[in-house]
Formats: sequence, C-alpha cells, structure tokens
Amino acid sequence: MPVTTKAGVAEVVRSALAGAGPGLADVELFDLEVGRGLVRVLLDRPGGVDLDTLTVANRAISAALDAADPLPGRYMLEVSSPGLERRLRTPEQFGRYVGQEVKVKTRPGVAGERRVRGCLVAAGEAGITVAGEGEERFIPYGDIEAARTVFEWGPAPRPGKGGRNRGERTGEARGTEGHFAKDKAARL
Repeated sequence: MPVTTKAGVAEVVRSALAGAGPGLADVELFDLEVGRGLVRVLLDRPGGVDLDTLTVANRAISAALDAADPLPGRYMLEVSSPGLERRLRTPEQFGRYVGQEVKVKTRPGVAGERRVRGCLVAAGEAGITVAGEGEERFIPYGDIEAARTVFEWGPAPRPGKGGRNRGERTGEARGTEGHFAKDKAARL
C-alpha cells in the first residue's frame, strides 16, 4: 500500500539510510520536498556529504521508495546536499544555525522591512530573533516566507602578503565561517 504523506516518505528515506550500512551511519535527512512529480531529498552529515556518499544514498533510497511505492504516478528522485546557503524551514533547522548569518524574507503584509539580514541570535518554538544593523527583530515562523543561511565569499590572501595575486583563479575553503577564497571577478 502506498505511503502518501510527506512524513511517510521521510520515514522510508530514514529507514533506507539506517539500513544502508556503516557508510551512511552518520548521514541525516536535512530536508525533504514531495510534490509535482518530484521527491527531493537533502542529506547532511558533520563535515558535509561527498559525491560518493550521495551516490550510495541515492541507490539505497531509490530501492526503498520503489519497494514502498510512496506516490501515485511517476516521480523523479533527487538526492543532494543542502548546499552552501541552506534553506531553513523548520524550528530544528533554525536552531542548528543560531549564531550564523541568515537572510529572511517575510510574507507580504507583515509589519517592518520585508527582507531582513543579520545574525540569527535565537530560534524558539514560536519564531526566530535576528540581529542586524544595531537592532534585534523577532519574527514568528508563520510570518516567514523564505529563509536561508548566508555564505560569504572572500578573497584569498597572496602568498606571503596577506592579499591576492593578480589573475589568480584558484581558491580554497577556509574554516567553518562560510568563507570561500575565490576571485569573484573570475565568476562574472
């Protein structure tokens, strides 16, 4: 019998990950979207997920969904990481990123600026608090249209100088602060 709820699909995905062996033992379901012929599964683990992990997870999840027959009709399965700028939708997701910079877009008609960017200083049961430009703003979850973490791009220091070499296009990720050393001009 098909599992037709998002919660049911999430349980199938979690069971598939748990039963796939030690390579996926620390992989967690970060987010799930179900609808319009698409099942999008976003996976994460401490330190991030690599392509090999996503490949193994995709095979395990695909087999489990085929066996459970979760949705009527045809659908496409997409298994990915949440990316550098992560969409935040649940109180648990917001709670994981307290202390980091976020962008929040409120629903139309909500008092105050519609777009808020700042440090996520709190995430409780009723909503979040974002500090930016010298003030804090509480935003109830029901007033949030979209929210995501912010990934800051920054230049890499020049060898021995602390700056950049002219024309250099390679970079490296630095720490967990969300900085990626890459020449912005090279991407334009």
